[in-house]
Amino acid sequence: MRRGNQDFHLKNFKKTRKFFFTLPGLAVFIIALFILIRSLGARNAYEIILSTAALLLWIIIFIAGVWGSKRLGSLEALWRPPLPLGAGSEEDWIVMCRPFHLPWFFRLHFRVRGRFFPQGVMSSAPCRVFAETSFPRGSETARVPLVFPLGGEFRGEGSLRLCDVFGFFSFPCGQSSEQTLKLRSVPTGVKILRIDAMSGSEDKRSKSSSDEERYYMREYAPGDRFRDINWKSSEKIDTLITRISPDNQEKVTRIEIYFRNYGPRKPGIGELWLLDRAKARLAWFLKIVKEEKASFVFHIRASEGSWDLDSEEEIDAFLEELASLSFSPEQNEGIEQAESGELHVFSTACDAGLGGFLLARQGRPTRLFLVQPLKTERSFKESACLRLRDFPLGGVLPPLGCLKSGKRGQINSGGGFAMIDYAEIRL
Repeated sequence: MRRGNQDFHLKNFKKTRKFFFTLPGLAVFIIALFILIRSLGARNAYEIILSTAALLLWIIIFIAGVWGSKRLGSLEALWRPPLPLGAGSEEDWIVMCRPFHLPWFFRLHFRVRGRFFPQGVMSSAPCRVFAETSFPRGSETARVPLVFPLGGEFRGEGSLRLCDVFGFFSFPCGQSSEQTLKLRSVPTGVKILRIDAMSGSEDKRSKSSSDEERYYMREYAPGDRFRDINWKSSEKIDTLITRISPDNQEKVTRIEIYFRNYGPRKPGIGELWLLDRAKARLAWFLKIVKEEKASFVFHIRASEGSWDLDSEEEIDAFLEELASLSFSPEQNEGIEQAESGELHVFSTACDAGLGGFLLARQGRPTRLFLVQPLKTERSFKESACLRLRDFPLGGVLPPLGCLKSGKRGQINSGGGFAMIDYAEIRL
């Protein structure tokens, strides 16, 4: 289904890029032709000269543009967005092209057109994306100003245009290229968080070594067995030292995470902004916990599946996949309630089943990270604000239906640990 929508949109792009007349160019041609016909009937020499000169200039530019676009038929531009690509980033996209020679009174333009799906929601009316820039005279590099207000997935086409300085024509030239890119959420604010290593689940991993190496020692870490402490060595340096045998299995703390991306089937911009903030808080959590202790491993569950993350590369790959993770309808889940350690739950006010889930987990350690809409109409300094005017300013045009947002109340956190983020929409 997604592939079919993408092919349909790209076919529309290829049709529109063949059109080379601009509205000013058509207006000049029609007006000059009308004045010429009227002046011939009135035998007004002054109007005949002016209208004829305008038409000749129009024809000359047209012929030069057709000739120039054919000469640049094999030209190819490489457009490179800043990676990792994130929403809210004001860093320009770089466009590079091999040396080229242009006719007089012409400039080479690069145009980006496509569809943007906020939070990966594949709706029938996605946001339209349009941005255009020109190569400076004699330069092989240009910058495209394109800013996405929130995370999601972008599918678009980049094409070259040969435009005259008068704005009469825009001829397609060169080879077009298509890209599908995922945009991560805008980073969220930093908050104080303490993770107790003893509260996580235990993940056993075998340690491999050579037959000659009987054991090695390192500094004691939470989760190590007390019987493995080398007390003699610890007394000498006044620090607890743990003896690790290659025949034993080392206990590694595993952090259990449940990302509840449940919400409406047709979300508005308000609901999408809440989901964006929940993703940003999850990305922040993974980063600071991994920085605190590199041996932590994460087990993440969501409505679409589960992930086991150990290394920085695995976390980075997960964040790319997280960018296009959209809302899922509420379902009768059979998630296990028997975790020995804490369960870290990330959710939004769109999650209708969150209250029942928290009630079912009473008596079990649970940490809730919740994103809610701002209750008052006044702006809160610590709330994340999405301004609707940033969409057209960044080259993104959302459909009118997407701007409608359902009324979402605030959810009771249940009295346990809860980190609440607030999000608001402003014009």
